[in-house]
Amino acid sequence: MSYPFTPAFRAELTARCQAFPRLAYEGPQLKHAAVAITLVDAGDGSGETAFLLTRRSASLRAHAGQWALPGGRCDDGETLQQAALRELHEELGLHLPPSSILGVLDDYASRSGYAIAPVVTWLDDASALAPNPDEVASVHRFRLDQIAGDDAVAFESIPESERPLIRLNLGEHHIHAPTAALIYQLREIVAGRVTRVADLDQPVFAWR
Repeated sequence: MSYPFTPAFRAELTARCQAFPRLAYEGPQLKHAAVAITLVDAGDGSGETAFLLTRRSASLRAHAGQWALPGGRCDDGETLQQAALRELHEELGLHLPPSSILGVLDDYASRSGYAIAPVVTWLDDASALAPNPDEVASVHRFRLDQIAGDDAVAFESIPESERPLIRLNLGEHHIHAPTAALIYQLREIVAGRVTRVADLDQPVFAWR
């Protein structure tokens, strides 16, 4: 399957994101946060669409060294979209306008006390990427066709939870929830499917 980084694919994906029946978290009180799933050219000469994923700095107090989408807690009075764009600027040095936003997917309630909203954005030119070393150890591009196959997604069980764990297999890299759950939902939208991910759990090391 091919997902070319073209205006036509952007328009198609925008229509799907706009039509997506988003579910907002309505359970016990959680802190609201937003992350950006930013779509870019794969940068490998293929012309394919990829998304940006970071490795968190080893110096961070929480989830140091883990895979993550750029994002964080919403400031007072800030919308999910505003928070995602602000975090993109703070972590990756990117200034994206509101018009770059394709849509917002389901909230994911994390074990660490956050309702995380993934904001899907489109970045025509990634040359301005300037990771903040205080927060980001490295930035990676993973192509959408890498997560399209059945072998890219695994569901597991653990004694500590009745909910299935999700793991994305990206080459030699393994990505877990919440990041994996959010990317998996985007994968399903790209494929024309509406798939909920609230029941997909995180590994125990990510519960704190």
